[in-house]
Amino acid sequence: MTLRTYPRFVSIEGGEGAGKTTVLRAVRDALALDGDEVVCTREPGGTPLAELIRGLLLDPSHEPASAETELLLMFAARAQHVHETVLPALSRGAWVISDRFTDSSYAYQGGGRGIDPQRIAALDDGFVGIEPVLTLLLDVGVDEGRARARGRGAAPDRIEAEQDAFFERVRAAFLQRASEHPARIRVIDAARPPAEVAADAVRAVSTLRTPA
Repeated sequence: MTLRTYPRFVSIEGGEGAGKTTVLRAVRDALALDGDEVVCTREPGGTPLAELIRGLLLDPSHEPASAETELLLMFAARAQHVHETVLPALSRGAWVISDRFTDSSYAYQGGGRGIDPQRIAALDDGFVGIEPVLTLLLDVGVDEGRARARGRGAAPDRIEAEQDAFFERVRAAFLQRASEHPARIRVIDAARPPAEVAADAVRAVSTLRTPA
């Protein structure tokens, strides 16, 4: 399997409460200082159709999806996201910063749900075909991350409502991915103060800039 890598494509990954939104904003602001266009997007979602699929996946009022259905819906949203948002932005020279990408499927549907990673890889190769040049993996313990998420006050979605054991498997799968792809995935200790985490993320992304 060969995925095409784009030099201005960055993803941000992590479990619940890892602080992805704060890091995304910091990276966006740092890249925008050079006057470049920066497109911030998310998964599942990032297009009107993919946002509808997000609702099907995460709304707890819908009937529970099987692990296989969840995986296929994730990739349906991702394929549309890549076709409609990610590739057009990259093609015109913009930076794309995505809150989650395919590594989340390996972590949540692979590690969390127990789906064979080779099945995920086949979908990735067949229907996505691209990967970020850099992935920032914000790592925080499950207990702390879930406590942060609860502190937001919002009702949990269908995946957020899973048990701790599920999220321990997700975290382990993320770290396994990082060990398998050390050149692309940068693990950042997200248990520290948000400003320190964001500063590390900005430094990592700054290495992608082409010197003037």
